[in-house]
Amino acid sequence: MPSKNKTEWQETTLAPTLKRFPERQETFETSSSIAISPVYTPEDTSEFDYSAALGYPGEYPFTRGIQPTMYRGRLWTMRQYAGFGTAEESNKRYRYLLEQGQTGLSIAFQLPTQIGYDSDHPLAKGEVGKVGVAIDTLEDMEVLFKEIPLDKVSTSMTINSTAPILLAMYIALAKKQGVDPAKLDGTIQNDVLKEYIARGTHIFPPRPSMRLTTDIFAYCSKHVPRWNTISISGYHIREAGSTAAQEIAFTLANGIAYVQAAIDAGLDIDEFAGRISFFFNSHNNLFEEVAKFRAARRLWAKIMSQRFKAKDSRSMMLRFHTQTAGCTLTAQQPYNNIVRVAIQALAATLGGTQSLHTNSFDEAYATPSQEAVTIALRTQQLLAYETGIADAVDALGGSYLIEFLTAALEKQAVEYIEKIDKLGGAVAAIEQGFQQREIQESSYRQQKNVEENRATVVGVNKFVSPSPKIPGLLRVDPELEKKQKERLAQVRKNRDTDRVTKTLKNLEDAARSQDNTMPTFIECVEAYASIGEICDVLRKVFGTQKEYLVF
Repeated sequence: MPSKNKTEWQETTLAPTLKRFPERQETFETSSSIAISPVYTPEDTSEFDYSAALGYPGEYPFTRGIQPTMYRGRLWTMRQYAGFGTAEESNKRYRYLLEQGQTGLSIAFQLPTQIGYDSDHPLAKGEVGKVGVAIDTLEDMEVLFKEIPLDKVSTSMTINSTAPILLAMYIALAKKQGVDPAKLDGTIQNDVLKEYIARGTHIFPPRPSMRLTTDIFAYCSKHVPRWNTISISGYHIREAGSTAAQEIAFTLANGIAYVQAAIDAGLDIDEFAGRISFFFNSHNNLFEEVAKFRAARRLWAKIMSQRFKAKDSRSMMLRFHTQTAGCTLTAQQPYNNIVRVAIQALAATLGGTQSLHTNSFDEAYATPSQEAVTIALRTQQLLAYETGIADAVDALGGSYLIEFLTAALEKQAVEYIEKIDKLGGAVAAIEQGFQQREIQESSYRQQKNVEENRATVVGVNKFVSPSPKIPGLLRVDPELEKKQKERLAQVRKNRDTDRVTKTLKNLEDAARSQDNTMPTFIECVEAYASIGEICDVLRKVFGTQKEYLVF
């Protein structure tokens, strides 16, 4: 006779089998230490209320997706994060990707640009164009988007500390192209809090940095209304070693801090919250990752409606971009990375992402080659057009396992957010090193599990074999650094020096006052002031941030 319940099944069917054939390991659990049972039944979701916890797509709490039709109406935006060398080199790559079917641009900036130094600064030596495109002045942006009309593309810019400057350049470029800034579509990452937590490309202390973030909120709500003014990033938090639950919690806690800062600056919640977006990582544990995206969406809806009393449903929608996990890519047996990326992309799309970047298999060695980035893009296209996953909304919704994991991850995330609230909020918790310590401990546990063979990484600690050399790796020509410095020198020679001096003084005055800084940033870049010159003004006003020491 069939078992009447799970307990009876465990006693009468499972237990005798385990005596004869033990399971292959003692415990099964996710990255967030959630124990996984052999099977899930309605008993594991006994507290599950369909209407309150799940509901329908496009309706609060948006667990199943923010749009009623999701990919049946429109596929996710396919972005490939790209940028290297000079603006000319990156422009060629962008135009190639658009020709191959990419539907949105995603800009990678070089490290000096990210931390506010010009390409001719001593600290930039050897770094120009290596991990992204070199952008020093508006002229570089003009070249970067040559023959790419800004009113025809959606552009995502991964930039944080210097976000207002790059956004100002994009707006100035739109004007030069004859495009009304009100018609611009795209996203600027603009999430500096995660820099202190996990990434480290900060320039100024947290509080003045938050002021620059809210200046962008206020300016864009009036002048660039279709622009996503922030992409609150859990990606780098996960890359640094967090669990899935920590990725949700620390990301949404940062979101709470940004929203509160905007409200404190006098903005109405429903005027800016609809343009907030998020950026998440997608790892290898398929079911945990799908549940993570669903839990984050549901929890953010609750936070916005209950904590901040938002009225507009758009203010409660967690819209997010996903990138597959760079930290899971291996130099050993690099072609395995194609499979890892496909699984991670599958998790992101089953989880309801709005846009997606798929990593290239050769990224453990170098900036992606053209062949590798094409395979990464084709991975998305295969998922979209050949698998059927885009035909039903939240296809795994109602799965006992998925609903159990979604609830468990949400519960853990809430507990973390409550701890952060008790510490005074995300900024105060960062200053006390809370998030940094939690991530360090998680990262240590994960690495130890790999080194002690409790976690398998195929090709690294199991199924090891020699790795063939990858042909055609992209190498950035050192001569490009010289070329970039020459262009910067030419811009400085040809521009109106008095105008540059005047606009930089206006920026200093605005930074010292309570005025919105965005109009003065636009003035500066239109005068062809460089990123380094602009940041030097802000360094003088705000000071610089040293790394928090956390042990």
